[in-house]
This record gives sequence, structure tokens and C-alpha cells, in this order.
Amino acid sequence: MDILGPDRDVPANDMGTDSQTMAWVMDTYSMHVRHTENAVVTGKPLGLGGSLGRTEATGRGVLITAREAMQRLGKPLAGATVAVQGFGNVGSQASRLLHEAGARIVAVSDLKGAIKNDRGLDIHALLKHRAETKTVTGFKGAEPMDPADLLTHGVDILVPAATENQITEENAAKVRAKIIVEGANGPTTPEADPILLSNGVLVVPDILANAGGVTVSYFEWVQNRQGFYWREREVNERLVDYMTHAFQATFATTDKYKTNPRIGAYILALDRVAQSMKYRGFYA
Repeated sequence: MDILGPDRDVPANDMGTDSQTMAWVMDTYSMHVRHTENAVVTGKPLGLGGSLGRTEATGRGVLITAREAMQRLGKPLAGATVAVQGFGNVGSQASRLLHEAGARIVAVSDLKGAIKNDRGLDIHALLKHRAETKTVTGFKGAEPMDPADLLTHGVDILVPAATENQITEENAAKVRAKIIVEGANGPTTPEADPILLSNGVLVVPDILANAGGVTVSYFEWVQNRQGFYWREREVNERLVDYMTHAFQATFATTDKYKTNPRIGAYILALDRVAQSMKYRGFYA
């Protein structure tokens, strides 16, 4: 009880956990405090105080930042080609939302392999295939490809949405995407960043690109504390506002200090912490 709590640490589901896991954590905590406390975790089932839009939130954040990145390059998202590494919650939802926004998803991968179709994959049919077979491989509307080649496929946008350390100093120079939107945590190594920067690849860092999930987790916590729940449209509209503002603030800082977006995001975050500490004063 000294670690978790609605005013202490509020966990959310991630790799290896789901809404049922969060329900069990909430129930266990509630038994100890002797009342139902649904604000102790987020990512819960809707019937236990979960938020509409939470399942798609991280993928929607990828969509929003990809759209902003394309606008920064003076190009529309509609018609852009996209490769997505990883087809779990983040990769599959990002693929669906990008597809519905008019982008052309030409390659995807999962743990069992990768597929491509340069004319564009039918993402809704692929989602149905994945639900039935538990993999993207064997999809009739595509041909197989080497998963390693997906990262260097010639596309406008690359979305690494699998695990960390996928883009390294060994393959960074071969990346042909104009934009990388990091759906995963830490998919690019520190050694790869300067290579991508020197090659003119615009990287939307993970701390920004995949923040949609934790942002809607915050919305869920707010709703739990209010005891008042928002419509899905309201959740999504607020997410667009937050993510768009975060993107613009990050790249304004990046431009101001003439650095790369990852360092720009860190400068912005640390500056906000420093300002807060300055306002509060130091406890002595």
C-alpha cells in the first residue's frame, strides 16, 4: 500500500498484461483498503471504470505525431507509404488508424515473420487474418519478406512498434524512410541517432510518439477521480489537443537549440521539472 495508490503510483497495462490483469490488481488493492478504488490502475475493463479510447490510444498517438511530422515536411499524410514493425496492440492499431487516414501500409511484421504489398495492404482484412491465425504471415493479400528488410524498406514513414534496439549503428545508414515514428520504447540505439540525423531522417522520439497511451491513462484516472465518464469522441479530441501541443512544443525546442528531436524532448521535459522546482522552492 506504500507503493501503489491513486495518489502515489498508478500502473497501466503493457507487454504481457491486459485489462484483466489491471482488474486483478485493482481488486487486490481494493480488498486491502476495504473499499473499491478503481483509480489505482488504468487500462481497466470499461465495466470497472476503464476509459473509452484507451485500447487505441497509443496507436492513435502514433497517427497524430505521424501526421504532424508529415506536415513539418510539407507533405500530406494521405497517400504516404508506411512500414510497421510489430503488430501487437500498438502496431496493429497504428496500422488501422493510419490506413483509415489515407496512408498506404505496405509492410508489417510480427514475431513470426513479415509481409509486404507495395500497392498497399488491406489492413481490415489483415486484422481479421491475424485474429484467426495469431500471425500476419500467410496473409493472401501479400508476399513474405525478410523481417530485417522491413526496417530498410523504401517508405515515407517507418513505425518501429516492437521491442527496443531495432535500429542500430549497423543498419541505421540503410534506413530509407523519411520519418521514423517510434511506437515502441527505445527502438533506436544512441549510436544510431546521429547517423539518422546526418542522413536527414526525421525521428519522432518514443517519449513523444507513443505517449498517447499514458495520456489516455491520465484521462482514465481523471474520470475515475471525478466519477464522471467521457464519450469516446471527447477522449479522442482531448488526445489530439495534447499530442499536437506536445509535438509542436518538442520541435520548437528542437529548433531553438538546433539539436535532434530526442534531445529536444528531453530539454523540454527537464526544463518543466526545473521550473516547477523553482516555483516550489527547495525544502531544506
